[in-house]
Amino acid sequence: MSRARRRARLTTPLIAMSLLTGGLTIWSLGEGRAEAAAPTAGKAATKAADDFNGDGYADLVVGAPAATVSGKKQAGYVAVTYGSKKGLDPAKKKLISRSSSGVPGSAATKQGFGTTVTKGDLDKDGYADLVIGSGRSADGAVIVWGSASGLTGGTKVDTYGFAPQAGDFDGDGTTDLALFGGAGSFGDDPTDQRANLWKGPIARTGKPAAVLDFMDKSQWWSYGSDERPDLNCSPEPDKPESCVDGPRSVKGPVVPKAVGDINGDGRADIAMNDYYGDGEWGNSVLYGSPTGFKRGRAPGSAGTLAVGDVNGDRYADLVVARGRYDDDGKVTVAFGSKDGLRDGTQRFDQDLPGVPGAEEPGDALGESLAVADVDGDGYGDIALGTPGEDVGSVKDAGSVVFVRGGAQGVTGTGAQVFHQNTANVPGVAEKGDAFGAAVALLDVNGDGRPDLAASSTAENAQAGAVWSLPGTASGLTAKNSVAFGPKDLGTPYAAAQFGKPLR
Repeated sequence: MSRARRRARLTTPLIAMSLLTGGLTIWSLGEGRAEAAAPTAGKAATKAADDFNGDGYADLVVGAPAATVSGKKQAGYVAVTYGSKKGLDPAKKKLISRSSSGVPGSAATKQGFGTTVTKGDLDKDGYADLVIGSGRSADGAVIVWGSASGLTGGTKVDTYGFAPQAGDFDGDGTTDLALFGGAGSFGDDPTDQRANLWKGPIARTGKPAAVLDFMDKSQWWSYGSDERPDLNCSPEPDKPESCVDGPRSVKGPVVPKAVGDINGDGRADIAMNDYYGDGEWGNSVLYGSPTGFKRGRAPGSAGTLAVGDVNGDRYADLVVARGRYDDDGKVTVAFGSKDGLRDGTQRFDQDLPGVPGAEEPGDALGESLAVADVDGDGYGDIALGTPGEDVGSVKDAGSVVFVRGGAQGVTGTGAQVFHQNTANVPGVAEKGDAFGAAVALLDVNGDGRPDLAASSTAENAQAGAVWSLPGTASGLTAKNSVAFGPKDLGTPYAAAQFGKPLR
């Protein structure tokens, strides 16, 4: 069977209202501006993690790390669109770059500001704060502070600009900040990667309540120690520092990817890609504790990671996908337990019964991942960006595959697929759009159900664009979906890769 015929089930009539021929060019959100909404107890989690202005609606963070800012190519910026009763309103936005007033530092060529982002209530004032990393660790990170009027000001974090992560890692009820230095080289042996653990609350001056040991002392090891934990490295006698986990370091290079409570101890854990040496990558977990992180194993080769409770047992599970690097197209779910990730995993692909379409090499299933309980049944659902998907005869147009969680893990029952040729999704599928390059699930309309954000960073000659699809009791829906790009926000758009990342 030809590839085009095998993809026939994915193709639906084109929707071209308010669009110019050839792809997405404008957005439609209906009438009115964002409505104020008093936060309720049911929205407490949203307020703490995703709500910068305290109105009870999650706010979406969109990175554009390749954008030109102040004449500096690839300096990068971040756009925040605030949620509302009607969902995302691009007219209600905050644009942040190193050239923004109040933001420390200055835009620089190839800085990649916005390459990574994380968020949480760092100063314990009831508003989520935004931490923006850079493509170059030496440029540091910036904290932008939440308030009743939205994000404001800026505080520089020196040196540690590589993939910062926010979470309550020591379990004291305040949000901490795990900071990482540059990933270093990928040589024969793992290397010592600088890291810092700031205990919350963090003052707006940039001073944490304390600086904790990054790793628990049981994890410290250097050449010559009598006992050595299993850290996947074999240092040479003349390289005594090549494999050190310590108070200000972690054996690396590591690439932190996702945060969640895998062992159910009330402390956030970090899932990350982990370099073993000799060109070999894997995954591991830094388990939070009052005395620093403890490293544990995780399955699979390095790839995209997401954390969420797929099987409803109140332990977060780890979802691992290799995306474009896995011709088999398999996604792995490792289940959490009181002892951390347990033995045994579930593996699936687009051939899972109930999933529309068929698995083929190059689809890049899971190139991006997000986990949240969209339908409210108590099980985490998974959005899988599939940017290499062909839509009909349109190659690499991209899609998002949505599968449900259940007591036994992932099920194909009720699975959905969305792309730019899906009815009510703005735009038209084009060759190489790579729709689904990034995904996020968060409740931007305040109805208690996470909504899908998906991006195509290749849209309109790499300018990029973002779509928002509402969540409902029956899953995601394209009805009332919206889309917008950097031109709609009045921001730099030429090759900006708007939508990389989403948070």
